[in-house]
Amino acid sequence: MSHGDEAEQIPPGFQIIGHTSNARAAAIAGTDRPVYGIQFHPEVVHTQKGTEILKNFVLKICGARQDWTMEAFVDRAVGEISGIQGRVLCGVSGGIDSTVAALLIHRAIGDRLHGVFIDNGLLRQDEGDEIEAIFRDNFHVNFTAVSAAERFLEGLRGVADPEAKRKAVGEEFVRVFSEFAERNGPFSWLAQGTLYPDVIESGVSKGPAAVIKSHHNVGGLPDWLDLKVLEPLRDLYKDEVREIARILGVPDRIVRRHPFPGPGLAVRIIGEVTPAKLRVARTASRIVEDVLLEAGVYDDVWQAYAAVGDDRAVGVVGDERRYGSIVMVRVVNSVDAMTADWTRLSHETLERISNRITNEIEDVTWVTYTISSKPPATIEPQ
Repeated sequence: MSHGDEAEQIPPGFQIIGHTSNARAAAIAGTDRPVYGIQFHPEVVHTQKGTEILKNFVLKICGARQDWTMEAFVDRAVGEISGIQGRVLCGVSGGIDSTVAALLIHRAIGDRLHGVFIDNGLLRQDEGDEIEAIFRDNFHVNFTAVSAAERFLEGLRGVADPEAKRKAVGEEFVRVFSEFAERNGPFSWLAQGTLYPDVIESGVSKGPAAVIKSHHNVGGLPDWLDLKVLEPLRDLYKDEVREIARILGVPDRIVRRHPFPGPGLAVRIIGEVTPAKLRVARTASRIVEDVLLEAGVYDDVWQAYAAVGDDRAVGVVGDERRYGSIVMVRVVNSVDAMTADWTRLSHETLERISNRITNEIEDVTWVTYTISSKPPATIEPQ
């Protein structure tokens, strides 16, 4: 009930069966038909009894069969993908979404799949080397790494608007993929690890969702890119993808990895992306993850990182006052990324994070902890 909407009048043939303090008709039911309407989101984790409401409607009222399993999804997806013609170019990031997408497609079409990892210069610390090692040591997928950091960073020069940064990263990804396809083709398909929350937040789902954020791997491709799009995970949530990963035998260290945004550190840097802010965001985020691992709580949280912007604050170093960057630490718990709660870390853990960041990153004078949930905030700052 966070959108401020209210149904002031209900149509004839309906009665109110639920209300809240600020909505007279939070739920309505047909008086002579099995038709129901609700003014809230039963699908989000924050809604008490939400899953029970949906389950009762789907099973008891609609009479649907409860046969949706990830094993069945894998079988159906492999069967459908095996029927496509031509070679598939798949963008892989080393994260669970693109990895599972690549493995599903590979199970269906074998060597007609070619995985491409693009180093955009916006990755976590040492991530490029780790991703290459993961695919080299664990999977038998055709794989190529492309270094394109300078291109992405040049495209972000002078860009401060969050949506403009996301668009710039997405467009450069498409250009790099297109060039690779022209050199190594022919390819008929471009595969992506798009999930349902990406689709919803980008406003391109089946319903009239407003655009919350544009995701670099969602939306119409330019006309000049002559590839059809293959998104085998488009209707799934993150917890379902993790279940599929285990079915496919994905190594646990990949399943456990925290989600990382497609535009990378560009959306964890507020304002223009600069080398200095990249260094701070990358180093501080690694410190946050290291401390959580040492404290034994890394696997208990959904996502953890540090962000930095243009604001600066005075600090004291030795006997001197100095202005430095403000680092914002964000740690959240979630199930499907549609909603999230900020994580109540111990004071000792927060102190350890703050001390390490200010001691190990010369330009940082303040460390803050973000305690906003989603909604109204989002998981990423931009």
